Amino acid sequence: MFSHKEKEHPTLSDDAHYDDDAPDMVVCPPHTTERKLITKIDLHVVPFLCIMYLLAFLDRVNIANADVFGLSKELGLVKTQYNNALVIFFVPYILLEIPSNVVLKKLKPRVWLAICMFGFGLVTMLQGFVQSYSGLLATRFFLGVFETGMFPGAFYLIGMWYRRHEAQKRYSFFFSSTTLAGAFGGLLASAIGKMDGMRGYAGWRWIFILEGTLTCVVSFFFFFLLPNFPEEVKWLTNEERDFVQARLRIDQGRSARERPIKLADVGRIFRDPKIIVGGFMYFGLIVPAYGYAYFSPAIIQGYGYSKIQTQLHSVPPWAAAFGFAMTIAWFSDRLKHRFLFAIFPICVAITGFAILISVHNNHNLQYAALFLVAMGCYTAMPVIVCWFNMNLGGHHRRAVGSAWQVGFGNIGGIIAVYAFLAKDAPKYIPGYSICIAFVTLSALSCVLYFFMCQWANRSREKSVRDVGLTEYEKTELGDLNPDYRYLL
Repeated sequence: MFSHKEKEHPTLSDDAHYDDDAPDMVVCPPHTTERKLITKIDLHVVPFLCIMYLLAFLDRVNIANADVFGLSKELGLVKTQYNNALVIFFVPYILLEIPSNVVLKKLKPRVWLAICMFGFGLVTMLQGFVQSYSGLLATRFFLGVFETGMFPGAFYLIGMWYRRHEAQKRYSFFFSSTTLAGAFGGLLASAIGKMDGMRGYAGWRWIFILEGTLTCVVSFFFFFLLPNFPEEVKWLTNEERDFVQARLRIDQGRSARERPIKLADVGRIFRDPKIIVGGFMYFGLIVPAYGYAYFSPAIIQGYGYSKIQTQLHSVPPWAAAFGFAMTIAWFSDRLKHRFLFAIFPICVAITGFAILISVHNNHNLQYAALFLVAMGCYTAMPVIVCWFNMNLGGHHRRAVGSAWQVGFGNIGGIIAVYAFLAKDAPKYIPGYSICIAFVTLSALSCVLYFFMCQWANRSREKSVRDVGLTEYEKTELGDLNPDYRYLL
């Protein structure tokens, strides 16, 4: 059986052909090259998932832009009612992550994701018509129900298409949909806000109505355009499909796509302590990430900008985060390493929060610190999620593990929405303090996960290589297979 160490991967160059009998070699179909095939996969998988998640994140956080245009004032929200409306989103979003990935595996991904997409688009549009605090709570709750499958489902799906050392650029580009949504949301809100009073609706209502309608329309097209698993797609020939599956099998082991996920599988997966640590890696970054996404417009408005200027000034930090995330991803894939490329952005984020918590009379420096916060958080998160997900072998471990990481991590969203309260404006010292603490938790979890993976690799190097496992047993074990090596 082939060892899953990165250094032992065969070099699948464009013109390489290998002996069919070699168990660790894969022959590219003669009518194409591996590079062309990967480009074909990129064009069918990544762009549509990116657009889908851009719209999902936009519909999730556009409430922050709407609040700048008077949502709380018109609905009469007082004290922590606005924060309550934010937090109720996370209740179904957290609880339904794992069930959603189980359904996604059972149905075709394009079917399940398109249904969810139409659902959260419709709910977003309905937010534009709410007349009370209770109506806002109801729409935010159902938004969480329909959005629950987007993020873990897309990460799970991407992980079933690419080898581990190819994945970070794709994960980061997908995850950067959030930064593009933040930038796009600010620009869109500044334009839509000028519709204030049109047909008797306030500007904040038009933000929900138009952005929700756009999502619903796009979901109809995406029912046909979103990708499925490699075993199911029609746009690959049989030869290409076999090649894609074989190269992934060498890198990650057999996928067990055909076997349903059972409750006993979930229990076995959680016996692995690395699974728990992976949840805390993500959990620590969710607090500052959602804190920034939901409250950066209010923080920027506190620097003395008008409503329109606030929306426009929210765009550059998101754009910088996108550029920084893609740069880090390129180097991470190039060097086939994750740990240091997770820790460095975390340090950048801590630097930004340190400035914000200590400087209160220099708005230019404070605004620059927001760049560091956005760049650090939204760069470290895709590295961490990719690192964890791509170290999980097989469909069942990856489906449950990815949903667990995202589901548990999003508990941090509940903390984030209560970290930045109106009574703490404009300094927000409690919020910044909480963010520093949780970013530090993420860094410590990354260090622990690194040493756990390193210890597992070294233990397997020293142990007997051939322990007589059948192919079925190796498939069931996934990354716990003694031949598997974790990416560090």
